[in-house]
Amino acid sequence: MKIDHGLPGKGKAYARRAGSVSRRGLLKGGAAIAGAAIGSGAISGFPTIWAQNIKDVTLRQFGTGTSDLNEIATKVKEDLGFTLQLGVLDTDAVMQRAATQPDSYDIADIEYFSTKKVYPTGVMQPIEVKKIKLFDKIVPIFITGKLTPESKIAQGTAPHTVEFVEGKDSKKFAKAPTEWATLVPTIYNADTLGIRPDLVGRPIKNWKDLVDPAFKGKAAILNIPGIGIMDAAMVCESLGEIKYGDKGNMTKEEIDKTLGKLTEFKKAGQFRAFWKDFTESVNLMASGEVVIQSMWSPAVAAVRSKGIPCIYQPLEEGYRAWGSGLGLAAHLNGLQLDAAYEYLNWYLSGWVGGFLNRQGYYSAMLDTAKQNMSADEWGFWMEGKPAQGDILSPQGKVMEKAGAVRDGGSFYERMGHVVCWNSTMDEDRYMVQKWNEFIAA
Repeated sequence: MKIDHGLPGKGKAYARRAGSVSRRGLLKGGAAIAGAAIGSGAISGFPTIWAQNIKDVTLRQFGTGTSDLNEIATKVKEDLGFTLQLGVLDTDAVMQRAATQPDSYDIADIEYFSTKKVYPTGVMQPIEVKKIKLFDKIVPIFITGKLTPESKIAQGTAPHTVEFVEGKDSKKFAKAPTEWATLVPTIYNADTLGIRPDLVGRPIKNWKDLVDPAFKGKAAILNIPGIGIMDAAMVCESLGEIKYGDKGNMTKEEIDKTLGKLTEFKKAGQFRAFWKDFTESVNLMASGEVVIQSMWSPAVAAVRSKGIPCIYQPLEEGYRAWGSGLGLAAHLNGLQLDAAYEYLNWYLSGWVGGFLNRQGYYSAMLDTAKQNMSADEWGFWMEGKPAQGDILSPQGKVMEKAGAVRDGGSFYERMGHVVCWNSTMDEDRYMVQKWNEFIAA
C-alpha cells in the first residue's frame, strides 16, 4: 500500500535539484550521453547504461530501528529506481557486524561513537566529500563540533572528531576537515529522561532523580554500554558523587566508581529493567511499570500517541547527545558505488529530513528538511512554537494536539545544551567488561 505522507510539494524539491546532482561527473561513462528517466521520473540525465542497469542494483543497508525504516526504502525505489534492502539490529550488534562482517552489507548506518571501533579496521572506504553536493550545508556540529561559533564543544565522542580521515588511504581520524569523510551525517538528537507526569508525583529537574528511592522498582536505564555509561555518569555527577575529568573518556578509577554506584542502586531494587530495544522502552512506560527512565524522543512520542501522558524532561545539567551517519563498505565499486553516492545525495535532499524530523529527530541537512515540512510542523519541531493544528506522525497519527509545545523547546535550546555525546573511551574494553559485571550483579 502506498502511503502519502502529506509532504508539501512531495518529490518536487529533489526533482528541481536532480539535474545538478547528476552532473557531478562521477558516473561511469561520463555525463555526455543523456539517460532515460529513472523510477518515478524525478531524476534524469544519467548515462544510458546507468539508467538501463540501475533497476538491477540492490544496496544492502543495516542499522538500528531509528532510521532503517521501510518508508525510506520504498521512497528510494520510487525516486532512484534501485532496491534498498534494510536490516535492523540493536546498537551493539550493528557495531559488531560492521566491524566483523563487511561482506554482508554495502551501506552501514552507524552511530558516530561506533566509528572509533569500526573505521580503523579497514572495512569501510572514505567518502569523497566533493561528491556530496550539499556537504557544505551540513549542520556545523558534525564539521567543527560547534552549533554556533560561541558554542562549547561537548565531552565524549563528538561527531566532528571522527568525521574525517587524513587521506583516501588513511584509517587515521583527522583533527580538521579534509576531503575524505567517514560518514555522511544523517540524524542526531539530544537525549534526556522520559517520565510519566501522572505517576511520578513531583517535578523532575535533575538526572539524579532517576535513582530517587521514591521510584524504587519503577526506574529503568538502557543496556547499551557506550550509552548507558554516559547516563550513569550524568546521574553520578548530578548526585555530587563523582567529578569527572571527561565523562566521555573516563579513567579506570572513574569507571569503577560510576558502575560501583550503579550497582548499589541496582542491588537496592531501584531498576525495573535494563532495556536495549526502542519498543521495550515504549512498552515499559506505556504500561506504567516504569515511571522514569533513559528514553529516546520518538519513544516518548510513541507513548503519547497512545493517549498516555509522557514527557521528555529537560534537566538542569543538560543533555546527552548522539548522532548517526551512512558509511560505504570497502568492497563497493562500479555501478553499485555510483548508486551509493546517488543515495547519499538523495538522503540529504529533503524528503528523509522531513520524515525524520516529524519523529522528533533532527536532520543533518536542515535547509532541505524545512522545504519538506509545513510551516506549522517546522515551528513545532524546530522553533519551539505552539502547534497551530494537530501535529501528525509520518504515518498520519496524531502525535500532539493544537497548542502543544515540544518538550525542551527549540532546536537551538535543546542542541545548545548538550554536555556530552555517546562515547567510545580509551578504556572501552575495560568499561564494557565492568558494565557487563554490573548487569550480571
